[in-house]
Amino acid sequence: MKIVKYFFVGGTAAVVDVGLFFIFAKFLGFNYLIVGFFTFLIATFVNYYLSIKFVFESGKKFKKRKEIFLVYLVSASSLGLNLLLLYILHEWIKLDIGFAKIIVTGLLFFYNYAIRKFFIFTRD
Repeated sequence: MKIVKYFFVGGTAAVVDVGLFFIFAKFLGFNYLIVGFFTFLIATFVNYYLSIKFVFESGKKFKKRKEIFLVYLVSASSLGLNLLLLYILHEWIKLDIGFAKIIVTGLLFFYNYAIRKFFIFTRD
């Protein structure tokens, strides 16, 4: 089942994202929005690589170059949601930055899977 495989792929990317975020934002004190931007980009690359290796068939619906472009385009929208939700949870609701990051990452898992499955890769 693809969603189970994607759960592990997404989980690995989330560990990369959250792990680097904790190191640079929480422990080293860098600006959390800037750190969130870069760790999310790195995690998107990890997610794409593992997704085409274990979950989705690459190049079946779109040529490779367009597929990668679409993945990063979708990731840009996800990044916007990521940073917006992170800001709201931390600045307005006053949640701990680490806890807020975990919540946001969990919420965006389902969004990212659905977009990739139904719009970028095939629906088999």
